[in-house]
Amino acid sequence: MNGLYALKPWYADRLSGVRATLVRREVSPDTLTAAGVASAAGAAAALAWLPTGLAALPVAVLLAARLAFANLDGALARETGRTARRGAVLNELGDRAADLLVLAGFLALAPLWLVAAAGLAATLPSWVSLAGAAAGAPRRNGGPVGKTERCLLVVVAAANWAVPVLAVIAVGSLLTAAVRLAWLWRELA
Repeated sequence: MNGLYALKPWYADRLSGVRATLVRREVSPDTLTAAGVASAAGAAAALAWLPTGLAALPVAVLLAARLAFANLDGALARETGRTARRGAVLNELGDRAADLLVLAGFLALAPLWLVAAAGLAATLPSWVSLAGAAAGAPRRNGGPVGKTERCLLVVVAAANWAVPVLAVIAVGSLLTAAVRLAWLWRELA
């Protein structure tokens, strides 16, 4: 069950021209990780400061950029031979920071407890995958509410449904973590 993550190869192919330009210009993969976090912060600001409904378009554009940067940073590192363990750590920290920043934008629209629950739940699938990788299992991505689905849900929430969509993000992220954990448990048996 890969969800929208199954589209990653197609999406990476669409970004190949951008990636080639970044290689020619010798852009650092870490710069792209930082740009992804900045895009997430921009989406959070749009959620918090723009009127509900009007925020949907800028949030969609900024989260599309966030996903593009998340795709490009690792691909650029591999293509240019600049993969490094520190870069992998920075990438993971950047992804978690971006997840939490985007959801923090809902603090102006929803109760603190719900935003906090969605934020904590949204990080769980990645922590499960990282724990599995640390134990020697292949990294597991995707699921019912992975990173890509969360971005899509945030755009829907920006259109005027913050509270119910945050609940879907929280429950769906917990389900995704459980699905990954069950797969991991079988894989490590």
